[in-house]
Amino acid sequence: MTGDERGTTERVLTLLGLLQQRQVWTGTELAARLGVTPRTVRRDVERLRTLGYPVQAGPGVGGGYRLGPGRDLPPLLLDDDEAIATAVSLLVGAGGAVAGAGDAALRALTKLDRVLPVRLRHAVRTLSGSVESFDGGRTPVDPDLLMTLARACRDEVETGFDYPSGSEVRRRRVEPHRLVASDRHWYLLAYDLARDDWRTFRVDRITAAAASSWRFRPRDAPDAAAYVQEGVASRVYPHQARFLVHAPAATVRAQIPAGAAVVRPRSGARCEVRSGAGSLDVVLLHVLLLGHDFEVLDPPELTGRCRELGERLLSAGGRPGPGEA
Repeated sequence: MTGDERGTTERVLTLLGLLQQRQVWTGTELAARLGVTPRTVRRDVERLRTLGYPVQAGPGVGGGYRLGPGRDLPPLLLDDDEAIATAVSLLVGAGGAVAGAGDAALRALTKLDRVLPVRLRHAVRTLSGSVESFDGGRTPVDPDLLMTLARACRDEVETGFDYPSGSEVRRRRVEPHRLVASDRHWYLLAYDLARDDWRTFRVDRITAAAASSWRFRPRDAPDAAAYVQEGVASRVYPHQARFLVHAPAATVRAQIPAGAAVVRPRSGARCEVRSGAGSLDVVLLHVLLLGHDFEVLDPPELTGRCRELGERLLSAGGRPGPGEA
């Protein structure tokens, strides 16, 4: 294979990857991403079609290139049985407990969903409903709901759903960004259009989700995993606190249940712990029971509370006995 042929092959594979990432691309967008002319994009699209990939093209302002479901899977990819087995395995993996496996499985499933023939989708749903994980740690979610949200993130389209707020359920309209899996729940990080800010939603509480055809321009987003972790550990509680703990971050993380606090390394084998609870006393108790020296960073009033509780503990211990310091 010559250098030009290798370059063409790599470019065509990159084009295929782009078509799997989003629902619709204009020829101009693809040309800019690939660093070629629109004419070259058209030739590469024809190469993909020759290989059996169902690339569709729509004319006009609202048109563009999309990778649609085909009558058959692309040659040399998967036969029907392999496609069903792979999709079911990915659905199970998306709900598994292996660190990082859920996100990777869901990304792979959204790519497979692009080319999975319609005739196989019912078989996938039926079989996936017959498979359960023995882990039992993560709250189960509807695979169809998970796929709806994953597609919306991938295609960058506005999405609406019902979500509980206090004693009522309200319709939310969001720009989905990422799905994040913790050891207990799936979360959606999205920009809430009514509140004009980023919000985290538990997927198992979402109902009646529907993606629109209205595409949005992606905003500058926070790190999804870090934002969700911090929100679960502190922002949802009425009281939050930060501590400087005199122990390595790895040591402290091993002592704290996943999602219960945010632990960040600091210099000198120390770490910062951020957590929340219904009261500051509860947060203080949790850090105290870690068994390491620590300092209160925030809020300032917690320092005075430490002294007050310390004096109470000394009083409860009574006066030192003979020979005791």
